[in-house]
Amino acid sequence: MAQEMAGNNAKESPRYTLTEVLQTALHQGLAVAAWRLPLQPEVQLCVSFTPQTTQEIPTLEPSPAGFLFCPFQADAVHPHIFLKADLSFSSITGELTQSPDAPDSQAAAFFQALENGVQRQSTNWPFPDSNPNQSDRTEETFQAAVSLAVDLIRAEAMEKVVLSRSHSVPLPDSFELTTAFEQMLSVYPNAFVSLTAIPGIGTWMGASPEVLVSVDKQQVFKTVALAGTQPASEDGSTANAIWRQKEIEEQGMVERYVLSCFKKLRLREYTEVGPRTVIAGNLMHLRTDFKVDLKEVDFPTLGTDMLRLLHPTSAVCGLPKEPALQFILANEGYNRSYYSGFLGPVNSAVGTHLFVNLRCMQLLETEAVLYAGAGITGESSPDKEWQETQHKLQTMFKILAEF
Repeated sequence: MAQEMAGNNAKESPRYTLTEVLQTALHQGLAVAAWRLPLQPEVQLCVSFTPQTTQEIPTLEPSPAGFLFCPFQADAVHPHIFLKADLSFSSITGELTQSPDAPDSQAAAFFQALENGVQRQSTNWPFPDSNPNQSDRTEETFQAAVSLAVDLIRAEAMEKVVLSRSHSVPLPDSFELTTAFEQMLSVYPNAFVSLTAIPGIGTWMGASPEVLVSVDKQQVFKTVALAGTQPASEDGSTANAIWRQKEIEEQGMVERYVLSCFKKLRLREYTEVGPRTVIAGNLMHLRTDFKVDLKEVDFPTLGTDMLRLLHPTSAVCGLPKEPALQFILANEGYNRSYYSGFLGPVNSAVGTHLFVNLRCMQLLETEAVLYAGAGITGESSPDKEWQETQHKLQTMFKILAEF
């Protein structure tokens, strides 16, 4: 079996490299996801021979090990996607292992290609079946949408809405996918760094600061309320962070929304820490952490239940959710697709860890589409909200600038 092939020479370290496995998967046109959890040394990767799609948010608890890649709002073009881990790789051991129920013939073909060194050929990545509906808004049109949102919020039609935009830039001639991923790993140690490449769907890279739902191997559930943005200081310190009332209120809204979800589930046994200032790349945010010890609280489906209540969170949609969502659909001018959706490993060796798909870009054949958004409240300034999106775009600009 292919699994036995992977175990040969187990004492050698590493057996394979991340680049070898990733490029082989891309060369064979297979769905692949690679990721690293915040502040962790290990990079993990899974290869899926047959991705599964659904219009409903998947149930987490009985799921086999794999990787979820889910949109802001599911539709026929952008479904929820589950990549079952037919093959799993760890950068710590260098081992590539086969799932017991993965097709032997496909696994054997993959290992043969890996041994033959096909990964040394040029790296290509999958593109979406149809070009994304991009916004590429000007400063003037984005600020006009912000002004309209502020007017509606002040008229009490909603409390908050998150407006986003996309921005297309040519890919540098020297751009190389695996090198870009390695640069993200190095530059953003505090973030969830990911690369997802799925035939027909496309290729996305990102360095997200925001946990959506996490259940670790110790059965501790976690989520966060993250909002408010300002540039990080050059020395990397949070000591001089000064938050405006607008940002404090925005973070408070997200925090109250998490608490309202707990209340709907009649969950009272949780711990709450924050808000505190955290650094994510070149930015600072306000963050409150929530934890539930599932060994002490009898709530085995909390991960799935909270995921379905939270998404899309008030940090990427708004409050109340329905009027904010309708405003977004009517006024953003493009389909977010997988931007501000969620992604991450499910039932992996270290648990389930889903993050909001922020600070990300989609790779097309000759260009990259970058995404950023800003939370709008009644105190928002259109100019400052534009500047916030500019700052957030720098997370991926910084990676492209290395080429």
